[in-house]
Amino acid sequence: MTTEFDDIRPYHDDEVRPTLDRILADPELIDAVARLKFPRLNSWAGGLLRPLVKRALVKQLAGVNSVRGFQDVVEKYMARMIRNTTSALTVSGLEHLDPQQAYLFISNHRDIAMDPAFVNWSLYHSDCNTLRIAIGDNLLTKPYVSDLMRLNKSFIVNRSAKAPREKLKAAKHLSAYIYHSIVNENSNIWIAQREGRAKDGHDKTNSAVIGMLTINRPKTQEFSDYVKALHIVPVSISYEFDPCDAAKARELYHQRTSGSYQKEQHEDVKSIAMGIAGQKGHVHIAFGEVLKEDYMDADEVVAEIDRQVLSNYVLHSSNCFAYQMLHGTVPKVNYSDKNVPFVPEKLGEQRQQFELRMQAIPTEYRELVLAMYANPVLSKLQD
Repeated sequence: MTTEFDDIRPYHDDEVRPTLDRILADPELIDAVARLKFPRLNSWAGGLLRPLVKRALVKQLAGVNSVRGFQDVVEKYMARMIRNTTSALTVSGLEHLDPQQAYLFISNHRDIAMDPAFVNWSLYHSDCNTLRIAIGDNLLTKPYVSDLMRLNKSFIVNRSAKAPREKLKAAKHLSAYIYHSIVNENSNIWIAQREGRAKDGHDKTNSAVIGMLTINRPKTQEFSDYVKALHIVPVSISYEFDPCDAAKARELYHQRTSGSYQKEQHEDVKSIAMGIAGQKGHVHIAFGEVLKEDYMDADEVVAEIDRQVLSNYVLHSSNCFAYQMLHGTVPKVNYSDKNVPFVPEKLGEQRQQFELRMQAIPTEYRELVLAMYANPVLSKLQD
């Protein structure tokens, strides 16, 4: 049975097995997994590895016939990634939400894949429904990537539309799908507060995102009522270390020195891999409160999301050390999920770790990286 959202929606349970069989027969997927799991061996023994990798995947995915079954497999990979790349993963605010209610989670955006993955992990382990995740079609450069994402409950955001009429049509279609998911299907949704990651450490909601969410509102319905029906919950995600910090600074550096930056082919895919495999230190996910007030326009919604994202953002010692190194003063702020005062004298080991990280950054990018880490502190002090 076809529906109006078949072109963008995640896959249904009855589509899982045929999709898995299709991608397991795709040599590109097998190659990608072999490169990811055995980067050194694959360069000279790829021909021997691929049949072994395929056999392991077929065995692991045997009997998976539902989206939940697929996500149970993904959870095992996620658990290993968290063990290997984080020193701690803490969550706050989730206890105030109703597990039976669907929400539209709007988070700050620091990492392409890990932002929604950590929010999803938090929900999964609190017995809440997992997310339908917004993903731009610009990231779906391979058929198997698109299949994997849609198996994992991702829905497609059309970013390739160029003509104004085409863009408007895509925005209305997306808006209708998000509303339908929350109100009619009681499904949680995640979207970022902006298109593109915040590379300078300033988390600001793009009003165009709120415009898209409400563009499908019937003229007979009040703006405030439509917003309430979406059950918007701001989410603050903070990483002690950003695996992509140097790459982000490189992009900012070229934008400032030459006025533009041209991404390399598959650069976003490389960023995804770096974000997954790189060391992240302490990661905190802070869930805010549902937007329940009578908001009159998109600007008021933006202001409240920004207020909550900043207020709930958990600083790490890395943020505070960066501020101190950049501004020459110790910031009078609280940090960590324990919300304790930042006292650098008690954190010698952490300071040394952060300084070593900064020394590894190319000199021309270092100040930009320091600002990236320091700006959340600056935002807190200015609030």
